Amino acid sequence: MTVRPGGPIPDVDAQRRVRRSPLLFTAPIVLLLLLTAVLGWEIVRANVTEEARTAWPWRLQLLDMEPLGSLLAVAAAAVLARAQYARTVRPYLGWRSDWTAGRLRGSDVEWRAGVYNGGQHTAVLERYDCRVVLAGESDPESTPWTDLPAAVAVLTGAGLVAGEDFRIATFGTFPLVGTGTYETVEMGAFSRRFVDEVDAFHVRLRVVDTVGDSHERAMNCLKGARSTGYPPPPAS
Repeated sequence: MTVRPGGPIPDVDAQRRVRRSPLLFTAPIVLLLLLTAVLGWEIVRANVTEEARTAWPWRLQLLDMEPLGSLLAVAAAAVLARAQYARTVRPYLGWRSDWTAGRLRGSDVEWRAGVYNGGQHTAVLERYDCRVVLAGESDPESTPWTDLPAAVAVLTGAGLVAGEDFRIATFGTFPLVGTGTYETVEMGAFSRRFVDEVDAFHVRLRVVDTVGDSHERAMNCLKGARSTGYPPPPAS
């Protein structure tokens, strides 16, 4: 069983950026700050007397002002261009769910939930965690994030049957294509009994975009299952 960091259950409708690329974000920022520091040094050095510039440390000249200005302009442009491009390629993780039929054995109807990338560019799934909150748990906030096998073990330990009460997709490292068409990748299907006996089944997805930034969204796959009301069984 793999237990992930706990903490309060996040807003299920919020996506957040959890990490920036050290190479594509941190390096340009560090270069810009370094060149700004060099510029400050040269400005101070230019304002001391000619006689003082013959002594240490004022005789230390790092760069001429002309190439330094060009380098600063290039570094600032790189930082701004990277920020703009990062907004362009940012994934927009969403989810949709509805009552339907056809995935579970012996089930007339089931609640099916799926995830999609509403952005225009592909994002790669790099981590997938689950969190099970059973009905009647006294302290649901203490429930840990786990991997999928551990979540299934909790569900089966509560008497739910895989394939009959629930079917949860196993995700590896794969691309969520951002076509803008909201093509859904199924996360799971849940029976009426599952909805009655499980208060919440949270899924936390972490994806990395084309500039190396990581984004995370947590979703409750059962949200709306009770408020919409159970649909009648299909006509025989």
